[in-house]
Amino acid sequence: MTTHLTHWGAFEAETDGTALTAVRPWRGDAEPNPIIDNVASAQHHAARVDRPHIRRGWLENGPGAPGRGEDTFVPVSWETALDALAGELRRVYDTHGGKAVYGGSYGWGSAGRFHHAQSQVHRFLNALGGYVRSVNSYSFTVSQVLLPHILGNLNNLLVRHTVWGVITDNTELIVAFGGLSSKNSRTNPGGHARHEMRVPLARARERGCRVVSVSPLRDDTPDEAGAQWVAPRPGSDAAIMLALAYVLDAEKLADVDFLERYTVGYERFIAYVRGEVDGVAKTPQWAAELAEVPAEWIGDLARDMASHRTLLAVSWSLQRAEHGEQPLWLGVVLAAMLGQIGLPGGGFGHGYGSAGSAGKPRTLTSAPSLSQGVNGVEEFIPVARISDMLLNPGGQFAYDGGRYTYPDIKLVYWCGGNPFHHHQDLSRLHRAFQRPDTVVVHDPFWTSTARHADIVIPSTMTIERDDFGSGLSDPVFMPMPALTRPHGEARDDYDTFSALAERLGIAKAFTEGRDTRQWLRHLYGEWRDRLAGMGHPMPSFDDFWGSEYVEIPVPEPDQVLLSEFRDDPEAAALPTPSGRIEIFSSTIDSFGYDDCPGHPVWMEPAEWLAGPRAERFGLHLIANQPKHRLHSQLDIGAHSQAAKIAGREPLRIHPDDAAKRGLVDGGVARVFNDRGAALVGVRVSTDVRPGVVQLSTGAWYDPDPSDAGFCRHGNVNVLTPDAPSSTLSQGCTGQHALVEIEPVDSDVPEVTVTRAPAV
Repeated sequence: MTTHLTHWGAFEAETDGTALTAVRPWRGDAEPNPIIDNVASAQHHAARVDRPHIRRGWLENGPGAPGRGEDTFVPVSWETALDALAGELRRVYDTHGGKAVYGGSYGWGSAGRFHHAQSQVHRFLNALGGYVRSVNSYSFTVSQVLLPHILGNLNNLLVRHTVWGVITDNTELIVAFGGLSSKNSRTNPGGHARHEMRVPLARARERGCRVVSVSPLRDDTPDEAGAQWVAPRPGSDAAIMLALAYVLDAEKLADVDFLERYTVGYERFIAYVRGEVDGVAKTPQWAAELAEVPAEWIGDLARDMASHRTLLAVSWSLQRAEHGEQPLWLGVVLAAMLGQIGLPGGGFGHGYGSAGSAGKPRTLTSAPSLSQGVNGVEEFIPVARISDMLLNPGGQFAYDGGRYTYPDIKLVYWCGGNPFHHHQDLSRLHRAFQRPDTVVVHDPFWTSTARHADIVIPSTMTIERDDFGSGLSDPVFMPMPALTRPHGEARDDYDTFSALAERLGIAKAFTEGRDTRQWLRHLYGEWRDRLAGMGHPMPSFDDFWGSEYVEIPVPEPDQVLLSEFRDDPEAAALPTPSGRIEIFSSTIDSFGYDDCPGHPVWMEPAEWLAGPRAERFGLHLIANQPKHRLHSQLDIGAHSQAAKIAGREPLRIHPDDAAKRGLVDGGVARVFNDRGAALVGVRVSTDVRPGVVQLSTGAWYDPDPSDAGFCRHGNVNVLTPDAPSSTLSQGCTGQHALVEIEPVDSDVPEVTVTRAPAV
């Protein structure tokens, strides 16, 4: 029995050298994740890429040949694929330079730190001269752009959360906007050995801590929390928060001393809340009409928050929407008004229930990883603007106070990700992917992105290669020796890039003369020396490689977010212009963005606007993260497939809304709007608010051959808008959309994306 690490958990496996014969949760995990059951069943699935392939049109007619995403593929030898790819890279770099190569390659390709796909492709492209990069994340771009302006250091929120143990012992009330999703907390970038959320919540509840979950979905908070469920109209969180601020101010419950010492700009904000700026007081009655919740509940909650040690938690999901800056900023402001920031169990939290790292103490250092080198190209895009870039070369875009130009991309290189999962308005992305001369994809599987490539390189899965891994804030650092031989002719990405580097004359820069095992030994040795210098000796590489895991030291097991700042705001000043929490940001205000002013405000989402579109599409869609897989990874695995209905992604709908439309549990339906349509399986449930439907992301995109906007498998992103949260962040708005749904009584088309394409 050998241990192995994934983004969603550690497991113990038995193997016959070709396949895993048994998989069970790692015994060190108190809250194991059943997603591990996807691994063994996916390894030799019909959707594996077994050898290199080249799209027929590209092979016969060269770069720029039409038909991408619709053409057949030709299996070729490794020599043929590598020669063709090296030749095309040489042509593009010699003719256009690195600014014509998009290598953002966003995705969660591997839990291992050496074979981290994005690091591999970035190191390779940097050795060639660089590439156009992407910045930020589909998960929390708004947070990455906004929070440095108001708190100064995003690292504080990513690795210095108040830990679960402190919450368990001190918090009296958790108000969770967007809930505390246990399914999301089961995953963590880089790996997640010990899951920790449901048990601490149960212990906190036993001590008397109460949880209020503000979400249109009941199960956004686990049963262990015993939460009070309040289900407002989706997108109304900012209105509720403004009304809470109104009550705290009007009833003199705000901590004025804290606000004066630790913040700037409160007076400008509260004048807006009182209605002195626009003539509209942000009262509970005002918010109740917008949010469709009782005004009395808002007032009672404000008083409850002020009279208890309160943790105000804001999920990442709230900022994945139009004007997503506003509820996030308001979460910080409300915590400041309560005066509990920096106190054990109080204050503000961002990411609890969004990723497994939230609530864990930071480690002394991260696990070793491969250097990506230096990028010689300055051009970049915000990560969610890929379609805009491909469709509008030379176009202008604003971002975080600057103005930039979209580059003219000739070659897209993707390794370890699936934009046809995480991007929005997939019909538009399909059109955008027609424009480059060449698209190259490394992947173990025939995902929709691989099917939109010209050259497809088969990659190994983590169980088929040597590596080591540890996730963000996870002290468990595991060796990950290969458990089986590679499937078919699949190769490690490092070996593929090494062979290309030889052909292109950059082998020394890329490999530094090392193979995989030599790199693992070298990187571990550097990491071990660094820790020894900090007074923490670690075992030799050979001892580590033969062990189950080692523990990375944790310097502050009982850490509390911003406690140093609270203790001494001068000595531990925040890296903001004022050194304090910026309730009003003069920097953001100076940008002059109409859609993100200098302090948080109420801005009505465009999806709410009355008119023919709102009348036609009468249901509010929530596109959240799936329960049975991580994003789109291993959607063909047994655990993910078991959740399907008639082979389609399940959509949840309230019984009243289902009855009005003639929908029955277990049936197939068409969900649609003016962007696209998808076939889904119907799941009738009282766990969703009336007027709301929920369809998770990650079903592999399976477009109809005659209509790229129609997904036969149920990919929600044919329905979501490809529009930015604001000019400030350019973050994705994939959480919400308006839709309608109707039963499908006739024969439904076959799902084809779960097998290899025509070759």
